[in-house]
Amino acid sequence: MQNTRLNNLLDTAARSLSQWFVNPWRRFSLLLISFLFGFFLGSAVSTTAGQKAELDIFAAAFLVLLTEITSRLFYSRSFFAKQALWVEALNYLKVGFIYSLFLEAFKLGS
Repeated sequence: MQNTRLNNLLDTAARSLSQWFVNPWRRFSLLLISFLFGFFLGSAVSTTAGQKAELDIFAAAFLVLLTEITSRLFYSRSFFAKQALWVEALNYLKVGFIYSLFLEAFKLGS
């Protein structure tokens, strides 16, 4: 890439943000927020998809595809070499999403 002012600004902002998340409490809070947001998304998706009852199978297939892509990204060998924070936050979002869908299924089953 060319060394432009915008590129330098974005690199500096990304570097300072990554330095800010080196603190373990900030990292933990970001991962916890990601988990809880995934839990909220799972609850919201299950209630809104069930309202119309159209294209439920396609929506479920799309969500399964997204969770499988996230798992492939997180559990690949290249991840353990670099430990990217955004990939870890995405995995926690996925875990919260799946956990919420399981709880919704248990509520509907009882």
